[in-house]
Order: sequence, then structure tokens, then C-alpha cells
Amino acid sequence: MSLGTTSAASGGQLDDQTPLTLDASNVSVSFRSPRGGWNTVVDSIGLGLERSQVTVLLGESGSGKTVFARTITGMAHPAAKVEGTVEFDGVELLSADRRALRRLHGDRIGMVPQDPNSSLDPMRRIGGQITETLLQHGKAPNRAAALVRATELLELVHIADPERVLHNYPHEISGGMRQRVAIAIAICCEPELIIADEPSSALDASVGVQVVRLLDDLRERMETAILFITHDIGIAALIASKPHDRVAVMLGGRIVELGFAHQVLHNAQHEYTRALLAAEPSANTPRGELAVVPDEVRMRRDWGPLRDVEPGHAVASTPQEVTA
Repeated sequence: MSLGTTSAASGGQLDDQTPLTLDASNVSVSFRSPRGGWNTVVDSIGLGLERSQVTVLLGESGSGKTVFARTITGMAHPAAKVEGTVEFDGVELLSADRRALRRLHGDRIGMVPQDPNSSLDPMRRIGGQITETLLQHGKAPNRAAALVRATELLELVHIADPERVLHNYPHEISGGMRQRVAIAIAICCEPELIIADEPSSALDASVGVQVVRLLDDLRERMETAILFITHDIGIAALIASKPHDRVAVMLGGRIVELGFAHQVLHNAQHEYTRALLAAEPSANTPRGELAVVPDEVRMRRDWGPLRDVEPGHAVASTPQEVTA
């Protein structure tokens, strides 16, 4: 497979010709159950991320998307039991110490949160928060240069009157502008990888679309890999806009379908993906006839390993296919 990802049909081997920004292999995350034993919330996921490519993690709430994304950047919950390997430019993130992770986060790995209020300090002005990141990672020689760069960054994320916004506190600007500021902080060091966790879900629909288009534009300019987490099929189609972009559908902690966006969104092969797409409302949906994902599909956990159905497109096997 020339996807920069583990190939189910080839036993999880990677295509040697594909340059990877990050390579996650057989990643599992478990939490101790109150009744004893462990509950697995991410189950043996392999995924490779390429520069200038968007990979969408698509699935319902509780499917394990955010846990997987945080884990592969070395930010797993302290109580989690984590297995597998994640390599980022020769650094094994799952076993890296805090100092190594601090050097990477903000510098070479940027994070865009679902709610910018969780990442912006309400007691500090916008300008101080951006300049601190630039100075901390050595991207500006002094505060004056950092302020100039901060202004450029706000212009880059299409904020009008950036000089004024630099002097604002987060509560003095709109939610959409706060999200743009969070993106400016995430990209200020020109990272090779951006993790965007539902960055549009807390915004009005039109503002959310603007934020998604902004991220799409920035990855083109910076050749950054983006891992984009969403439960919204329309947003997935919008951000995975290039022929080489991919969609990974998650269910119960596993990837059940993986392929280029046009394959997964327009030629879905897994029954869960088809049910998920069918449940997406549209202008043609009659009132009172909204489809739902059947419980017998949503609750299944006995899917087999991924198998290739066409070049670049793999789906989880059924138990019958595994034993056949």
C-alpha cells in the first residue's frame, strides 16, 4: 500500500517509498476496570502519517479517536496501560521522557483543541501567549521580533486588525477568533504534524467551516501532516479534500475501514461505515425519517484484521472471513 500506513494484507509492513512524519504500530490503550482486569479502548491500531496529507479519524463519540490521538503524541493518561510503538523522526514517543516530549510539543507537533478556552490562558493577553511560545522554542531572538511574528501569524489565520487582537484577552474576542488564535499558536513553529481534535464542533456551522478551510489552506502552505478528529461526515469530506487524503473509520477502539477519502466516503465497504454514512442527514431526508446505525452493528467487537479490498483501501474482516 502506498498510503504511508500499515498494510493489513502485508502483515503490517510499511511501503519503503513512502516518507512518514509519524509511524504508529499496534497501538493499544487500556484502563483498569473497577471489577478487575483491563478495558481496552484502543485496540492494535497501526497508522502512518505523511507530510502535506490529512488523515481523518471518523467515528461516533466513544470510539477511541481522541485517546488514540493523544497517546501517539506521548500524552497518554497516566493511568493508561499503553502498548505498541510510535516513531516520530527517530524518537519513540511512547517511551520518551518529559523533556524530549516538551521539545517536540509546540515545536514540531502542534495541537488544535476542540475548545480553545482549554488552551488559552484567560488571564493573559493574546500577544503574550503567542510570543511566549515563539520565545520558548527559539523561533524569535527577542520579544520585539516575537511580536512582529505574532502579528504575521494572526494575519495568516485571517484575523482582521491583528495589532488590536494581540492586546485583547481571550474573553474579548469571539469563539471563532479564539479558535483561529489557537491555530496560530499551533502553527507558529511550523510543525511537521498537527493534531486537530474536533476543532469546529464547538462553533457555529459557518464559522466551523471557515476554520476547517483555514487548516486545509495552511497544510498546503506548510506541507504539514494533519490528523483530524471528527464525528461529522460533512466536515470529514471538507478537510480531506485532496486525492491523497485519507479517512480512517473507528468503531470500538479499532479502525474498521481505511482508505483514500473518495474510497471510504463514496464507496464504503464495511457495514458500519455504510450505516454511518446512511445516517448522515441531508436536504433530501424526509422529515421524521432519519436513519440510525443499528445497535447490532455498533456494538459488535469481533471484527477481524484489516484486509485490502482495492489498492489503498482496507476493511476489517468478519469472523467468517477470518476462519474461511
